[in-house]
Order: sequence, then structure tokens, then C-alpha cells
Amino acid sequence: MPYKLWYWAEIQGRGEFVRLPMEAAGIAYADVARELGSAALIADMKARAHRPPFAPPYLDTGDRVIAQVANILLWLGDRHGLAPEDTATRHWLHEIQLTVTDFVAEVHQVHHPVGTGRYYEDQKPEAARFAQEFRAERMPKFLGWFERSVEGGWLAGNRWSYGDTSIFQLIEGLRYMFPRRMAAIEGDYPRLVAIRDRVAALPGIRAYLDGPRRIAFNTRGIFRHYPELDAA
Repeated sequence: MPYKLWYWAEIQGRGEFVRLPMEAAGIAYADVARELGSAALIADMKARAHRPPFAPPYLDTGDRVIAQVANILLWLGDRHGLAPEDTATRHWLHEIQLTVTDFVAEVHQVHHPVGTGRYYEDQKPEAARFAQEFRAERMPKFLGWFERSVEGGWLAGNRWSYGDTSIFQLIEGLRYMFPRRMAAIEGDYPRLVAIRDRVAALPGIRAYLDGPRRIAFNTRGIFRHYPELDAA
């Protein structure tokens, strides 16, 4: 039975970090809210009384429900061989993924620095100040650490892992969100860009990117392009 992935129907969001490794590995899953609508997601979350997920994405495997991106990927990595075999490297990869989670949270703060319940238009001056620091300090700090963490052609090991698909999504998202800034600094992270290119060439990813199910980045998701927040 295919897994059931629950996430908002209208955006890539955090759900994309789960979709990508499943697409790359050919793991069967149903993107339930894409089929039934986001109202079905809300209803499903309300109906789960035992160990309910705090927020999507969450994965219904048939015998358990797993929430939080890094937790889902840790499980998929162990279950489907999407992570290195030795325990120490699996834990290191999980550490990297948790750092991806930290970075994504800061990405979201760029356009919502005051409060997540307020529209971007209600906090534009604060967003401009946050974006300036994010571009100048936080992007190099995170990307530099990810660059130093690469241990070969892939992030951790001699074949791709779920960490590599996450690096792909980070690079793609930042290119959309900050095209001028990324054009200026991408050359500082050749190993990350090489991983992005290798992931894009995986047959499962290539088919997904060329097909209709990959939602385009937009200003409702995590990575949002507002020209006034971008600069080299």
C-alpha cells in the first residue's frame, strides 16, 4: 500500500523535503491533500486523537504516523536505504538534516519576522531589516557549514541520501528567493552546487521536475521572492 503524505495542497513547503527522496527512490506514496484538498488535511489532523501530529507534513505508513521532516526522513532512510549503513554516519546525516530544519525556519522568518499570523505587507520594514542580515550573515554561515560537511561526491557517503535531496531543495529555493544574492555567492559553494546538479540528474527527480506534480515556487510558500528583499 502506498504511503500517505499529508501536507498543504497549494505549496511545496516543508513537504517537498519529504517528496523529493521518495521521488528519487521510486517510493510509492499518495499526496493526499493534493487529491482531496487542504480541508481534508485539517479534518484528518483534528481526527487524530492518539499521538496527533503538531503540524504537517506527516507520513502515514499504514502502521504508524510520523511527523516532522527530519523524523520522517530518518525513518525513510532506515527503511528504504536512503541513508548510510553505519550508525555514526546516519546520526551525522540526521544532524545535518536538523540543521536544514533550522535554516528553513530562518528562511521563513525573512518574510514573517514579526509574526506568522500577519501578512508580509504588514511587516515589510521589519522584513527588509531581517533580509539584509540574513543575506549578509546567515546565508554564508549555513551554506558554508553545509559546504564543509560534504564528504565526497555526495553529502555523506558514495551514493545519494535524503540529505542530498534536501541540499537540492535549499539551493533551488534560495535561487528563487534571492536570485541576485545567490548569483553573487554561489561560487563559494561548489560542492553544494555539484550536489544540486547530481540530484537534478537522478532519473526519478528528473521525471518529477519535468512532470505536472512539482508545484512552482510561489509567494505562499517558505521560499518567497520579493524583489525588494533581494540584493547582491
